[in-house]
Amino acid sequence: MNKKVLVFVKQVPDTQNITGDAMTPEGTVNRAALPAIFNPEDLNALELALQLKERYGVHVTVATMGMPAAAEVLRASLYRGADRAVLLTDRALAGADTLATSYTLSCCVKKLGDIDLVLCGRQAIDGDTAQVGPQIAEKLAIPQLCYVEEVTDLDEKSITVRRAIEGGYEILNAPMPALLTVIDANDPRPMNAHNIMRFKHARTKSEIARPAGQTPLTPEEAAAKAAELEQAGLLIEEWNAADVNAAPERIGFAGSPTKVKQVMSVVLTASEAKQIEPTEAGINELIHELITDHTLG
Repeated sequence: MNKKVLVFVKQVPDTQNITGDAMTPEGTVNRAALPAIFNPEDLNALELALQLKERYGVHVTVATMGMPAAAEVLRASLYRGADRAVLLTDRALAGADTLATSYTLSCCVKKLGDIDLVLCGRQAIDGDTAQVGPQIAEKLAIPQLCYVEEVTDLDEKSITVRRAIEGGYEILNAPMPALLTVIDANDPRPMNAHNIMRFKHARTKSEIARPAGQTPLTPEEAAAKAAELEQAGLLIEEWNAADVNAAPERIGFAGSPTKVKQVMSVVLTASEAKQIEPTEAGINELIHELITDHTLG
C-alpha cells in the first residue's frame, strides 16, 4: 500500500520543572529556561504510524515546528523507524498560539503534498489545549478523528479507528485524507540500535552551520558539509515560513490573538491525611465516613 503518513511531533519544555523563568515578559513560554523532552502523546502518534508501516507498508514522515534544537525529536523519530524528517524553523514563527501554529502546520502539509493521513498527539503538555490537531484538519478541510486508540483497518480509500469516549469506545470510519489525534493507548517502542548508528550524524543545515560547542562554519564549509550529508542520506530537511508559503500576518506572535497571562506550578497537597487499615473493618469505617459526609450516597 503506497500511503503517506505525516506525524507532527513537538519538543516541549518539561512541565514538571517549572521555575520563575518559565515565561517571557511577552507572555510566551521561555523554552530556553526549561529542559526539553519529546511530547509524550506525540510519541504515541509516532508509534501508531510505525505500526501502520509494519502492517500496511506506509511511508512515515515526521515534522516539527520549533527552534533548531527541535531537530533532536526528529532524530529520535528516525531512530524509532520514521522514513523522513522535516524541521520547520524560522524566527518569524516564534510566539505562535494554537491558531498560528495550526495554520503554519497546515501549510507544511500542503507543501509536502499527497499526504493520506496526518497524525498528532492529542495535546502537548506545555499547553494542554488539544486544539492544534483539530484546527489543522479544519484548515485543510479534511475529516478529523480524535482520541484515537487504535487503527483497526486501512484500505485504499478509508480508515477505520477505535476512539475512546467516556465509559467506552466508538468504531469510526472516514475517507482519506484524514487527521487523527492519538491518546496514550499504546506503548511507544524504544529507539532501535541499528537506526541510532545509521542516523546519529543526521543534521539540519542550522546544526551544520553552528555545531554544538564548536566554532561556526563558514558558508562555504557549511554548504560542503550539507552536500556530503545529503549524499549519505543524512541531511534533515529544513524549511522556513517562506518555503511553506505561509502568510506573514498569520504566523508567529503577529498571527496569535491568544496571550498567556501567567505560568505557574501548582502542587496539590493534602491538608490532613488518615491511615486506613487494609482490613474489612477499616474499609467499612471508610465507607461509613464517606456516606456520612455525603461523598457517597
